[in-house]
Amino acid sequence: MKQTLLAVALSVVAVAVGAQALPPGPKVTISAVTQLAPTLPQYQKVDVPMLRDGVSKATNGRIEFNLRAYPEANVAGPEAIRLVRSGQVDIVGAPLPTVSGDVPLLDGFDLPGAHTSMENVRRAAQALAPAANRELEKLGVRMIATSPFPAQVFFCKKPIAGIADLKGLKVRVAGPAQSDFVNALGAQPVGIAFGEVYGALERGVVDCAVTGTGTANSSKWYEVTTHMYTLVASWGISGYLVNLAWWNRLDPQVREYLEKTFRDVEEAQWKLGMELTQDGIECNVGNAERCKIFTVLKDRRLVWVKASDTDNARARQILTDVVLPNWVKRCGAQCGEAYNAAVAPISGVRYTPK
Repeated sequence: MKQTLLAVALSVVAVAVGAQALPPGPKVTISAVTQLAPTLPQYQKVDVPMLRDGVSKATNGRIEFNLRAYPEANVAGPEAIRLVRSGQVDIVGAPLPTVSGDVPLLDGFDLPGAHTSMENVRRAAQALAPAANRELEKLGVRMIATSPFPAQVFFCKKPIAGIADLKGLKVRVAGPAQSDFVNALGAQPVGIAFGEVYGALERGVVDCAVTGTGTANSSKWYEVTTHMYTLVASWGISGYLVNLAWWNRLDPQVREYLEKTFRDVEEAQWKLGMELTQDGIECNVGNAERCKIFTVLKDRRLVWVKASDTDNARARQILTDVVLPNWVKRCGAQCGEAYNAAVAPISGVRYTPK
């Protein structure tokens, strides 16, 4: 295992094992489905060591996680909130844009064109979380932590040289705001669950698909695409969501322990997330020296197409003219107010009613 990722893995295990142990009490088994694929570093290097292994060890088996990834639980992304709301699982990790059909405010965490860095996205997520939980709790759900994927960029099976070449192409998106963004580019947005995207690219159902730089690598999209266009469509923010009734029934000491654990998980995920974006790029283009986390490509290296200043400026304008107004239209005036209070000071773009 590469040195950088090993250090992350060791540090998160140390955090989980070093947490204050619980006093003896009834055993608690937690059903959790947290990541889109079991191959993702977020799962292998944070969730597994900290939740499945670390919690059991730190609590002497009093708390145990029955931890699975989406394919292992036969879960599709859009149904994640309904899964935890119904009590079929206690905790679910959900990409917020993917589940925003149930709670439109969740799209506001990561609107395409809003943020130029992961640091700003995290600040925005922290600022908007209280408003999001007020909406989630109406459904019997609460978000107890956030985490990022790598920067969400475009993987295409057709040659492209910039933003203009997306016009007319069919592009897989992961939520309504991404759909608005892609549509404004003159492309055709297509909603497909993550687990079905590889096959859709292979069969030509879509020409391009948006996902994280490293997420595509770990899911072997390089087998069905040729070009990686690093215009950032969004940053792929996820939330760890709990069934509120289950959460409130927990022994207060257990709940306090889990709150602390998920604060540590959140910190570890954002630390890892800072490394994943560039590492995914380097691995996808076959730069073995700088590829530390994902799989370095040798025979199937992707063509790296960088976004120009003009491309980025157009993305910013689409946010202002299309993405933000359409989101508020779906979500309601209160979402525009929440965005302006929490996110606008960070993004530099305010919502102005028309």
